Amino acid sequence: MSQRFCVPHHKVPVRGGRSLLEWEGRSLALFNVADTFYAIDDSCPHQGASLCGGRLEGRVIQCCAHGLRFDLASGYLLNSTALKVARYPVECEGERLYIVFDSEESGQ
Repeated sequence: MSQRFCVPHHKVPVRGGRSLLEWEGRSLALFNVADTFYAIDDSCPHQGASLCGGRLEGRVIQCCAHGLRFDLASGYLLNSTALKVARYPVECEGERLYIVFDSEESGQ
């Protein structure tokens, strides 16, 4: 079973933008890359630095702390499978945007 978090309208990022969200005690970063939305944990799996404020190039986000670069679509460190940031499907229904968590991820 999955849970869906409805992104507040004012937090939906414009094209090329990003938004920091809180849901059930976790920080999420939501990106709009060419009108495709990507949601990841805001914490870098290396040492926990915020990813939301990192440098965004296409669908690659670079961690501010140590420069690690992650593919938003897969969550993996670029050119490696050594590290992965948790990523979540994003669904659009009409004017509403949802981030989807399966029951394991949501702690249920």
